[in-house]
Amino acid sequence: MDGYLAVLSVERGLSDNTITAYRRDLVAYLDYLGDRTTTPDLVDSFLASLHEDGMRSTTIARKLAAVRGFHRFLVAEDQARDDPTRFTETPRTRMGFPKALDVHEAIRLVEAPPADTPLGRRDRALLETLYGTAVRVSELVDLDLTDLDLDTMSALVTGKGGRQRLVLLGRPAVRAIRAYLPDRVEMCRSRRDHDALFVNARGGRLTRQGVFGIVRAHAEAVGIPRTRISPHVLRHSAATHMVERGADLRTVQEILGHASLSTTQVYTRMSLQHLHEVYVEAHPRAL
Repeated sequence: MDGYLAVLSVERGLSDNTITAYRRDLVAYLDYLGDRTTTPDLVDSFLASLHEDGMRSTTIARKLAAVRGFHRFLVAEDQARDDPTRFTETPRTRMGFPKALDVHEAIRLVEAPPADTPLGRRDRALLETLYGTAVRVSELVDLDLTDLDLDTMSALVTGKGGRQRLVLLGRPAVRAIRAYLPDRVEMCRSRRDHDALFVNARGGRLTRQGVFGIVRAHAEAVGIPRTRISPHVLRHSAATHMVERGADLRTVQEILGHASLSTTQVYTRMSLQHLHEVYVEAHPRAL
């Protein structure tokens, strides 16, 4: 990293402030990677985490520029064979929070999977957990059986920076997980190398891409356009619905695992917008 920053400073003549910003961006990126080998999916996951924190698209684009330049430098210096950012798209418009589903849409979605097939029961448990806990998709796929306490209807989630928090599952999620667990045993019969809660049909741990596919398939089945849905939309919808029903921001912050309350405050603005819409529609003196 120091070699790359030196090239930017000496050969490209970037200012000290720009070099400081690039260093900060790269340190955050390397901290996110930890001891994992960089892949295109991890780069996408890093950018998605910035998006989930409410970061502006211009800031995300700058951070991506630092990361992309660093990987190109490594390839040019023969310290890496491939550039994992080669096909990563730069955000060109503001990456605001996606529009939340309304409550009825969210319920239709989580109840969409069939209850008479193993994968249907798995998908119902997965969707109930996503919506019921408002966890990030990366946190969902990292859940192990040992993280669950179905008696207390809670789960221990490991979030960004290795920070752990307890989330509540809710009765529908607990019922769905209990119904799915016997199917999980059958799916994992030939693979016992992990304790993942959610697995694919071959018994391997579900990936982020796998969860995206599951969410979008069931959304399409109930008439929700693919452009409106993702695992993060379910997280966003859960937070919005809690605030609309009177949950205080500190509690929502704890549930979401936000390090800063300012990130959670976007839901207050959304709730005020919702109140305004209801007021205009319902109050005889609104207009």
